[in-house]
Amino acid sequence: MNLNTMIYTNIAQSPYFKANLVELKTYHEVIDEIYYKVEHLEPWERGSRRIGGQTGMCGGVRGVGAGGIVSTAYCLLYKLFTLKLTRKQLKGLLDHPDSPYIRALGFMYIRYCIPPEDFWWWYSPYLSDSEELDVKAGGGCIMTIGNMLEHWLTKLDWFSTLFPRIPVPVQRNWKKK
Repeated sequence: MNLNTMIYTNIAQSPYFKANLVELKTYHEVIDEIYYKVEHLEPWERGSRRIGGQTGMCGGVRGVGAGGIVSTAYCLLYKLFTLKLTRKQLKGLLDHPDSPYIRALGFMYIRYCIPPEDFWWWYSPYLSDSEELDVKAGGGCIMTIGNMLEHWLTKLDWFSTLFPRIPVPVQRNWKKK
């Protein structure tokens, strides 16, 4: 999983991950947890991250303390990674009828865990998906699934963290399609 080191470190040290998620052993248990617990897709819980005094390249990377409290969504994303999802399970997340957050974590799993050459194959059927979800901690940033996927394909920044880079030849190939 190509996850930011600070986020990974905070997940590994998270009481929620160590106490609650370690008990979940199956795909279906994790889906239920996503349904009941995930309310946004930011990497950090609202108000837990303070980087006001840090500037330039040092902003947000001065140790784990600057990270804040890692979000439930990212803890569950990492839990999905530890389960080593099959294609069928991943497709089940993407098409899940109960919650847009279950679907969104499936799409985020693809962004962090699947080779960039395969993003288009996974994402293209959903680029016009109009289901809405609020991606910001505390609310106020409603996006459609399609808009969110377009953002993930074209931008690296996601709420003050960076997605892994997509190679330029792969991006050129998408533009041809």
